[in-house]
Amino acid sequence: MNQRLHTVFITALLALILSEAHAQSKNESFRLHIKKAISSIHIDGVGDEADWESAEVATDFFMVTPMDTSKATDPTEIRMTYDDKNIYLLAIFYKTRIDQYTVASLRRDFSFGENDNFLLFLDPFNNQTTGFSFGANAVGAQWDGTMFQGNDIDLNWDSKWVSKVKKDRDKWVFEMAIPFKSIRYEEGVDRWGINFNRLELASSEKSSWAPVPRQFPTSTLAYAGILVWDRPPPKPKTNISVIPYILGTTGKDIENTTTDDLKVGGDIKYSITSSLNIDLTINPDFSQVEADRQVTNFDRFELFFPERRQFFLENGDIFANFGFERIRPFFSRRIGLNVPIQGGIRLSGNIDENWRVGLMDIQTTQDESIGLPRQNYGVLAIQRKVFSRSNIGMILVNQQSFDYPQDTDSLRMVYPRYNRNLGLEYNLASANNLYVGKAFFFKSLTDGSMGDGISQALDLQYNSRRWSWGLQQSYVSEDYRADVGFVPRVGYINGTAFLGHTFFSSKGKIQSHGPSFFSRYFFDTNLRKTDNFINIDWEVLWLNRSEFAIEYDHEYVELLEPFDPTNTDKDTLATGSRHSWNALRASYNSKPQNRLTYALAGRYGGYYASGTRTNLTTELGYRFQPFVRLKTSLSFNEIKLPEPWNVTKFWLIGTEADITFTNNLYWSTLFQYNEQQNNFNINSRLQWRYAPASDLFLVFTQDELLDPLQGRDWAITLKITYWFNP
Repeated sequence: MNQRLHTVFITALLALILSEAHAQSKNESFRLHIKKAISSIHIDGVGDEADWESAEVATDFFMVTPMDTSKATDPTEIRMTYDDKNIYLLAIFYKTRIDQYTVASLRRDFSFGENDNFLLFLDPFNNQTTGFSFGANAVGAQWDGTMFQGNDIDLNWDSKWVSKVKKDRDKWVFEMAIPFKSIRYEEGVDRWGINFNRLELASSEKSSWAPVPRQFPTSTLAYAGILVWDRPPPKPKTNISVIPYILGTTGKDIENTTTDDLKVGGDIKYSITSSLNIDLTINPDFSQVEADRQVTNFDRFELFFPERRQFFLENGDIFANFGFERIRPFFSRRIGLNVPIQGGIRLSGNIDENWRVGLMDIQTTQDESIGLPRQNYGVLAIQRKVFSRSNIGMILVNQQSFDYPQDTDSLRMVYPRYNRNLGLEYNLASANNLYVGKAFFFKSLTDGSMGDGISQALDLQYNSRRWSWGLQQSYVSEDYRADVGFVPRVGYINGTAFLGHTFFSSKGKIQSHGPSFFSRYFFDTNLRKTDNFINIDWEVLWLNRSEFAIEYDHEYVELLEPFDPTNTDKDTLATGSRHSWNALRASYNSKPQNRLTYALAGRYGGYYASGTRTNLTTELGYRFQPFVRLKTSLSFNEIKLPEPWNVTKFWLIGTEADITFTNNLYWSTLFQYNEQQNNFNINSRLQWRYAPASDLFLVFTQDELLDPLQGRDWAITLKITYWFNP
């Protein structure tokens, strides 16, 4: 079996490589020339300096949605210049619909589809896969993130830059300055990839300067234009940032024991080159991280929650994106959430246009109460660009345990002396982005030979304006082990396929609609079917951006281990028992332009043990534009099963209030009640960004276990950070 899989892997890998060997770049004819400013630029949202008068103008934006066959309705003008320290941009957005603005709030890194906004996409290395994004909504809330995988943006990354917005009845003006030392770029290069995006919700139009086909995000770097410098950007000087913090916490835990803590630590960032950075963290703290949204869990396997901690974010994709969503050899949330991190160091960035590297080492403490030893985490990732936009990557992950509180065989089974993963991956991205794909092979090595297995996968997807399809195959051996990864299931072979078609309406209020088909099969390593899931749906998108979908599901499951279908620690269904059911689902999302927004979803159909499951979900939101945003979500599940489960009902309720007093002062409070877990929690956070990338946080958290469980813990935390950047 393994030899056959290896042969398939190698054959498909070669086919993917050859399929794009002659790919060429797009939109190279779209060029914006940038020249050095002769006087100082004042960031005030006015743009009355002489350098703006003489700057070249990027205009005549192309409509991307509703349809990419014409120019944008509302005019846009973009100008750029620079000096020895900053890149400057001035954008003017004219409006034909006077006084019609849509903004959700003043919060940084706003929701893209709920705001009139402008975004800049920068590709300083011309690799069409990585870069930076900056922008703002129409009331000046900032947006920034790192770009990876050709069009994805990680908004958890923050950097130091300044901007200002001025809003009139018939236009709004955005002006910004990005310090050269806030981004990474290759020295001596005078051509960067660039594109600009505008979203105007009054007309439901999304547009871009360099045209992008409507099936792709406007952030797709394969369709970026060219920023032409009159001379290469200035050679970076030594760039070092020191970001200390001081934190005080008081509270009580479940046992009603008072906890008081004072911590001091911080990060240091040092740029070895303009594109290669060292991050050092000492005694880090992550108390400003937002609370995870709770869910009602009917899954047999572990749920995935994304990383939000700042230390892991810049160039985080080079570590985190190896593998698939459920076959990850490295997942940083495994590190330091249950025990403190003592310190860590990271080297990451671009060596040149073709090579990227990531090297990380982190040390955690021991926990005698659970027998957890000290652990060291080392990761090495290397990526080499091939052809126009594809790359080949290699990763090595090592978890080393030592200084065991009790050195027993049982503890060494749970916390082996070492667990390692070595892998090779090829990522396909064609020049026109129509084809994307992946092929990888990972090998795990564990002390005592109790986790010496392999995982392997192939994936190919096609996405045109009207048609989309994909094929995927994966294999995870029973003895594959990734203790620092995310692999919730082992011992299977998987085959997945999907096919979709889009119809466009030439008149009326519907923008597009169409069907899609999705099928996923799981087999054990002897090719015996254990699971399959089939979904058929029809989606409708209106011109006003509201959405409707209706779906049919068929699911078959053979349980590989005992499972409680209510996930409440009741009786379990037996290993080997077989279950099959059908279900109908429907959902509707209202248009985002309204201050009152809502979403509805429902599901009715079969469930395990010939039972039924009914689910109703609703979300209601209202904004007092732009300062207050309120949102309530309700989810109800009713499961009808034979004895001993009978009828089980769950409520999941979440209420969120987000108040943005200014662009730099936010207060958010989240209440969550999860009946499945008998838990009620509150997370209330006040954040004041008193200087660029420098914050004061005041956070209150409380978790209360309800009957039949008992106990409550709460904490109040005050944290201050400051970004020193000489």
